[in-house]
Amino acid sequence: MTAPIGPADLDRAFAWCERVTRERAGNFYHGLKLAPTRKRAALFALYAWMREADDLVDGGAAGLRGQPSAVSHRPSGGDRLPATPGDSGAHAVSHECRSALDQFRADTDASLAGQPASSPSPLWVALSAVARDFPIRRQHFHDMIDGQIADLTVRSYATFEDLRAYCYRVASTVGLLCISIWGYSDPAAERHAVDRGVAFQLTNILRDVAEDFDGGRVYLPGEDFERHGLTPEVLRHWRAPDRCARFMAEQVQRARDHYVRSTPLEGLIEPDCRPVLWAMTTIYASLLEKIGRHPRRAATGGRVRLSAFRKGLIALEATRRTYLSAGAGAGA
Repeated sequence: MTAPIGPADLDRAFAWCERVTRERAGNFYHGLKLAPTRKRAALFALYAWMREADDLVDGGAAGLRGQPSAVSHRPSGGDRLPATPGDSGAHAVSHECRSALDQFRADTDASLAGQPASSPSPLWVALSAVARDFPIRRQHFHDMIDGQIADLTVRSYATFEDLRAYCYRVASTVGLLCISIWGYSDPAAERHAVDRGVAFQLTNILRDVAEDFDGGRVYLPGEDFERHGLTPEVLRHWRAPDRCARFMAEQVQRARDHYVRSTPLEGLIEPDCRPVLWAMTTIYASLLEKIGRHPRRAATGGRVRLSAFRKGLIALEATRRTYLSAGAGAGA
């Protein structure tokens, strides 16, 4: 018989999720901290869940599995699977990960339904509490897990529509869960959250394009390579500079278009979480613009990052917006 969960258990579970987020989320931790207490705790739990799902793919079958400290002590920034298509090692790891993800899916369903999971991890305690407090949808978690499974088996995407479907599963679902925590009333927020998630994921893909190629994955659409008369290898080594530059400019513009289309999202979520969304979006959109200025560096393996100074300015402005939002709420 499972012992009842008390307030102290919940406090410990949410503290664990915050520790995972602090140790693994980098600058996003400071952005998430801008949310009000109750929503902040839910966002930390959501991040811990996503981190664990990602770790199951990146690290084989490692993860919670009765070891709740595994996530928080894993080095930041998981490596992608190094195996290439046809490598027997890739199939073995894929089988292990599928089994682990199947159990992870079952534990997620149980937690969302308020039932005991297969392990007493604080993650499941926190997730159950979030499901009681916010209208999060099980399907979004399932779609995200399906995206993780795709990363075990799919090494390239023929069309942008194929890539966009992948982006929906691994990133737009995150946006949909976040707005369920942030709060919204206009259904249009969901459409814009989907586009914002695609924008974020396209930015990630452009940032990591060389690393992914070296790991046996090509996320950018095959039809785009063909249209520009390129191959992923030519882009990786920048062997046709003019064509490579045009190709990268097109990819950056596509991501930029998704940011623009999703601009109304800021005005559709509750004011107390707008600074969180603003900070996340500004970091990602600024990174995209830097990739646009340095496409060769991104394509050939040079790190394209925002400076600490730039991120500090974003954090300061987000904090200022938080105080303004709190003041407006108090005066309402």
